[in-house]
Amino acid sequence: MTPTVLITGASQGTGKATALLFAQKGYNVILAAREPERLEAVADQVLSLGVSTLAIPTDVTNIEQVQYLVEKALDYYETIDILVNNAGICLTASVEYTTLEDWHQLMNTNFFGYVNMIQTLLPHFLQQQQGTIVNVGSFAGKMPIPQMAAYCASKYAVTGLTESLRLELSKKGIQVCAVHPGIINSNFMERAQFRGENQLEIEQLRQRLDSALASTWVSQPEDIAQAIWNAVEKKQNEVIVGPAILATEIYRLFPGLMPLIFNQ
Repeated sequence: MTPTVLITGASQGTGKATALLFAQKGYNVILAAREPERLEAVADQVLSLGVSTLAIPTDVTNIEQVQYLVEKALDYYETIDILVNNAGICLTASVEYTTLEDWHQLMNTNFFGYVNMIQTLLPHFLQQQQGTIVNVGSFAGKMPIPQMAAYCASKYAVTGLTESLRLELSKKGIQVCAVHPGIINSNFMERAQFRGENQLEIEQLRQRLDSALASTWVSQPEDIAQAIWNAVEKKQNEVIVGPAILATEIYRLFPGLMPLIFNQ
């Protein structure tokens, strides 16, 4: 039977690259994202690779939409083998300019969106006594970054969720792994949000991100997709992608250096 993967945030960036890679590997691909037109464009590319696909517009923060997605996917394919939780948003702002609405939006998308997908699909994985959950986190879920407290909190939550689920579910035949990218040069950054005291500060934050995107630390969506594929195939517990592993290792070994580095 042809294996099937379900990918959230699949209309662009890492999600799109992951969908195309799994299609090249012969998987049926279920695509979920909020933007129908972009989703259909990805579905056309997947179909051109000679595999089956199902595109269902979904807001992962809406549990009813998530339940509809999983129900329709299982009706169509009967079995889902891999869940790639990838939908996410980014916010850069000092904590005093991060609103309560911002905190809720990031946690609802980056964390509870993952929880909604896992909670809904897990009974199927338990019934078939196998399955793989890949949670796409961030190096911001392994180390603190100033002006990104809300984003870091959401990604640290994903790290804790992933590691705890792994302890529970591995003995039940379910693989749980985390893939942590660094900065990604993708249109994910189109939706990046910025907050500041005034327009000048907001523009400075944008310019800082633009400078980071031009650096050698940047990964491409295809790099993340390959890391996800490797994690699934090699049954890896965690992958930190590209140069981000250097930053997270420095923080793990020498956490006291972070204030010195970031305050330069």
